[in-house]
Amino acid sequence: MTDALFHAYASLCIWMSLGVVLYRILPDRVPRWIGRGLFWAGMPVEIFTLARHADFSRPIWLAPTATVCTLLLGLGIALGLLRLSQRWPQDWLGLQSGPRKGSFVLSSMLGNTGFVGLAIAASVLNPENLGLAAFFTVAHNATGLYGMGVLVAHHFGEREPGEGESSDRPWWTSLIAVLKVPSLWAFLLGASTQSVMFSEATEAALARSIWVVIPCGFLLMGMRLSQLKSWRSLVCGLVPAGIKVLLMPAIVALVTPFWDIVGEPRLALVLMAGTPTALTALVLAEEYNLDRELIASSIALSMIALIPLVPLWLTILS
Repeated sequence: MTDALFHAYASLCIWMSLGVVLYRILPDRVPRWIGRGLFWAGMPVEIFTLARHADFSRPIWLAPTATVCTLLLGLGIALGLLRLSQRWPQDWLGLQSGPRKGSFVLSSMLGNTGFVGLAIAASVLNPENLGLAAFFTVAHNATGLYGMGVLVAHHFGEREPGEGESSDRPWWTSLIAVLKVPSLWAFLLGASTQSVMFSEATEAALARSIWVVIPCGFLLMGMRLSQLKSWRSLVCGLVPAGIKVLLMPAIVALVTPFWDIVGEPRLALVLMAGTPTALTALVLAEEYNLDRELIASSIALSMIALIPLVPLWLTILS
């Protein structure tokens, strides 16, 4: 397991560093191309492959229930701290505006379960438990990134000058966006074709595709993190990063035994709950005019914190 974790970290560091370098010499539109390619093709193929070989004999409710609970946990902690900061004599969190508050909540709640979570899970979990991590990712994308995340961003977002109430998106457009997520359909297709026999060449290609998607995801992360122009939000970014990668997985690790969730399923849920702040939070910040620097700082800090925390969870829970 130590060797697997070392290879996972080495891949993460190498490809993210390469992304930082390439961003400075490639056209600005390249990260967007990579991101759209991963969203529409790379991640669906990865989810499809994991779902085809996943063990769904355990209760099917476990992953989506755990996902919603961790999202609500992050949301509750972030909103509680916002309320506490308003009663404090000084604004100790530095959250003076609505857009900054929205970024704080998104950074505390949304995790990078796709690129980082599944990459770590694929390195340290047995194949029969990867389905739990994959299902967690799909549920997180549907209910978190494109559900709660949109609602939070819309609530705290800053309107453009002259923008009135008529520009508000009706609730059903968010539902349509969820139904359009290709990873959701890839998961359903993969789970429903477990009994279908593919050729050996096809199975081998699907297995190898995972190790193409993961480096591309890390490459994209390096490109996006290289866009950081200021560290003014670093101090405030410490708090949501701590909530995301330390407090949330610690709470999950403490409460799961009460529901008889132990062993590798418990480890899988803890790892997925403790993933770094999601890159998609930056997309929501662009769309709804939130604070970009705070989210970018939380992404960077939570990625750094993940390096010592994953071995800690493996030591405690294995």
